[in-house]
Amino acid sequence: MSAPQEFADHPSEEEAAAPAALGGSSSVSLEGDDGGAPEPALPEPVRQRITALTAAALPGMPGEEIPVALRRVARFAPNRRARLGGAALAAQLTSDPLFRQRIGTRVVAETGDLGAAVAAGMAPAAADPVEVAALAYLARPTGWRELVEAAGESVRAEADSAAVAGQIRDAEHRAARAEHDRAVARVEADKLRDELARVREELGQLREEARTTARALRETQAAHKRASDLLATEKGRAAKVAADHDAEVRRLRTRLAEAEAAAASGKQSAKDARAADDARLWLLLETIGQAASGLRRELAIGPADKLPADFVADASADRPGAQERSRPRAQDTDDPGRLDQLLALPRAHLIVDGYNVTKRGFADMSLEQQRKRLITGLGGIAAQTGDEVTVVFDGAERVHGLPPAPRGVRVLFSRKGDTADELIRQLVRAEPAGRALVVISSDREVADGVRRHGAYPMGADSLLRRLARS
Repeated sequence: MSAPQEFADHPSEEEAAAPAALGGSSSVSLEGDDGGAPEPALPEPVRQRITALTAAALPGMPGEEIPVALRRVARFAPNRRARLGGAALAAQLTSDPLFRQRIGTRVVAETGDLGAAVAAGMAPAAADPVEVAALAYLARPTGWRELVEAAGESVRAEADSAAVAGQIRDAEHRAARAEHDRAVARVEADKLRDELARVREELGQLREEARTTARALRETQAAHKRASDLLATEKGRAAKVAADHDAEVRRLRTRLAEAEAAAASGKQSAKDARAADDARLWLLLETIGQAASGLRRELAIGPADKLPADFVADASADRPGAQERSRPRAQDTDDPGRLDQLLALPRAHLIVDGYNVTKRGFADMSLEQQRKRLITGLGGIAAQTGDEVTVVFDGAERVHGLPPAPRGVRVLFSRKGDTADELIRQLVRAEPAGRALVVISSDREVADGVRRHGAYPMGADSLLRRLARS
C-alpha cells in the first residue's frame, strides 16, 4: 500500500489530533518554545492556514531537513498533502521548534513584503488577519501572540457579524412571507365571495330544472303505461317466433352433426395422406444422405483441417499488428433481423470489416479498445450461432500485445501495401459457390464487390445493433 493510502486509512484520529497540535480551543494547551509560555488557542481558520502554508513549503526543503515523520507526507500530491497530512504537520510544528523555524523562514521568504512585515513584528492594516496570524505563528516575531489573538478576535467579529446579518435576513424573510400570506388571504376571501354568488345562482337554476323534471316525469309515466300495453301484445308475437326458432335450431343441429362426421372422415384421410408424404420425404432424405456418405467414402475426403479463409489468411494477411485506415462511406442495409436470418443459415461465414464497424460504433475509444470490444462481441456471436467468424483490420503497422481471439473468431490484419477491403474480397472469392457468406461493411465499394461473388453485404449498424442486443 502506498504512503497516501496508508495515511488515509486512519483519517479520523489524525484529523482529531490536528486542533490540539496547533493550539486548538478544544484541547489542552501545550508548552511553547518562547519562555515556557503555553501555546495560544488558534482559531480554526488560522490553524487551517498554518497547515496549508506548511504543506506548500514542505517539498521545497532539503531532504535532510525534513523530519522522518513527514517524509512520507512530503511525497503526497499537492491537493492531498494538507488534507491527509494535516495532523502530522501540526504535531511536528508544535513539537519541533527547529522545523517550525525552517518552515517559517521559507514561508516568510515566499510571501514577500507581507512576510517581511510580519517577521518585523508589524501587521499591515490592509492584510488579512488570518494570513498575518498564520505567518506570525510560524515566524514567531516579537508580539506574535498579540497578532494571533487579534486574528481570533477578527474571526469571531466576522462570525458575529455574519450571524447578525443572517438574523436580519430571516426577519425580513418572515416579514415578507407574512405580507404575502395576508395578500393571499385577501385574494382567497374575494374568490370565496364570488364562489358564493355563483352557487346561489346555480341553486336557482337547479330549482327551475327540478320543476321541469317533475313535469317530464309525469309525461314519462303516462308513456310508460302505453308502452306496457304494447309490450303485452308483442310478447304474444315473440312466443310464436321463439317456437319457430327452436324448431329451426333442432334442424340445424342435425345438419351440423352430419357435417362434423364428414369432417372427421376427411381429417383422417388427410392425416393418412400426410403420413405417406412424410414417409416418402424421409426415404428421399435417407437416400440422399447415404449417397453423400458413399460419395465421401469413394472420394476419400476427410474432415478439413483448414477452411478456405485460413488459406487466404496464410497468403495475404498478418495476424498480429493493426493500424487505423478505412473510412465508412455508404450503407447497404442495417436491418438486424435480416442479419439474424443470414446467420441462421447452415455453415454461414461472417466476415467483418473491423475498423469500418468500430469507427462507426466506438469512435470515442482508442484503436486498441475498439478492437478488443469488437472481437469480444464477435466471440459471443460465434458462441451463440456456431458460425465461422473472421474480422479483418488494416495492418500497415504491427500491433503488439493483442489479446488472444475468442474461440471461433479468426482475427486477420492486411499485409503492408494491401488494404482490409482487398483481403475481404479475397476471403469471399476463396469460398465455394453456394456457401452463405455475410460481409459486414458500410463501404459501398466493398458491398458491391462481394455481392458480385454471391455474398450478402450488410451495413455496420446491423452488427452494432446485434452486439448491443447480446
